[in-house]
Amino acid sequence: MSTPIVKPASITGFPEYLPEERLLEQKILDTIRSVFESHGFCSIETPVVEKLDVLLSKSADTNKEMYVLGRLQAEEKEEAKMGLRYDLTVPFARYVAQHENDLVFPFKRYQIQPCWRGERPKLGRYRQFTQCDIDIIAREKLALEYDALVPAIVCEAWQKIGLNNIVLQISNRKILVGFVEGLGIKKVGETLRILDKLHKIGPDAVAEMLQELGLSDKQIKSCLSMVTINTSDLSFADKVRALGIKNETLELGLNELAECVKLYASFCSVPYRVDMSLVRGFDYYTGTIYEIQLLDTEFHESIGGGGRYDNLASTMTKTRLPGVGMSMGISRTLGVALKLGLLKTGAKSPADVLVVNVDAADKTKMLDVAAKLRERGIKTEVYLEGGKLAKQLKYANDKGISYVWFDIDSTVKNMQSGEQQVADVNTWLPEQK
Repeated sequence: MSTPIVKPASITGFPEYLPEERLLEQKILDTIRSVFESHGFCSIETPVVEKLDVLLSKSADTNKEMYVLGRLQAEEKEEAKMGLRYDLTVPFARYVAQHENDLVFPFKRYQIQPCWRGERPKLGRYRQFTQCDIDIIAREKLALEYDALVPAIVCEAWQKIGLNNIVLQISNRKILVGFVEGLGIKKVGETLRILDKLHKIGPDAVAEMLQELGLSDKQIKSCLSMVTINTSDLSFADKVRALGIKNETLELGLNELAECVKLYASFCSVPYRVDMSLVRGFDYYTGTIYEIQLLDTEFHESIGGGGRYDNLASTMTKTRLPGVGMSMGISRTLGVALKLGLLKTGAKSPADVLVVNVDAADKTKMLDVAAKLRERGIKTEVYLEGGKLAKQLKYANDKGISYVWFDIDSTVKNMQSGEQQVADVNTWLPEQK
């Protein structure tokens, strides 16, 4: 009996890249690392799994999307105690709480690792995705200047990747919290979660949900007036105050946001928009919040976001640990950028040079050439199979390898220009790409 053939297919929502796409992703990640490290941020990694009580400690909605971990054949049915992380922020909070006596504060870290969420897949939204986080966390107090610095660094990274058509959307959760409290609304968290759906379901559906929550027509009208305020300057504060709501938290948020926007504009040239409809769904955000969006494209979701949190690790340590951070959605952005042609893939190989096998009987020289080039930092592949030269040159072309080295006479051919010249393996250098 023949073995049945299983049709090869990847699972929807779990990206799988071709070599040229993976090389582009690696180039993006190398660029991000370079930017972050140039600002003094250090890299950490945490396990892919965390205890469920840690993962569930910071947001009421995470259990709807979380993957839990368990053995396929347990000796007896047991309740799941671990889950795959859905973001990098909560594991980071646990990391800092656990190692706070070993860290130097303010602690500046970046982290690039996969996360998992049980979402419905679509363009830019996956069940497994690479998340890239940058955070600054301190003991007791963290200066507001950092709220402006973090998005400036993230925007610098996006620009160096080649995405210049971006805008920073910014707000402050204190403003919405204070405004809702000032309206006399008791269910503040539920109200904010509904307002966060504005761009997904529209104002009419939001109004209907707020009505079901028990808000009056006047309260609903005020909330909708608030979340439509959107400016590219400091006029947002006057527009919010013109709605007539008096609240101490609201006023604090307006002042913080005005100061943060002015600082950001001095740090970074990427444009910003103050958007009062910005809520950010996770409960741990307490102050400045942001999202980054692509301009002039059909993709209208954010490619990154984050904000200020007063005490993310409050359930794990008595030390107050305020911080601010942002996430860059690498998988989301790569998928969207390739689909829309915003970024282009290149070669299918990282090699700069292919050493071809002209003398099939003697491979010693070609291996020696390749070793010397590699010693000098030049990425080099060898074509060990030999055979017709035309086939070997086609292989180099198909993989996008820029140069072919002929071991028999020490000549090198530029595959783009067709120029061929004698070269010294100890001094020759490829042109910078």
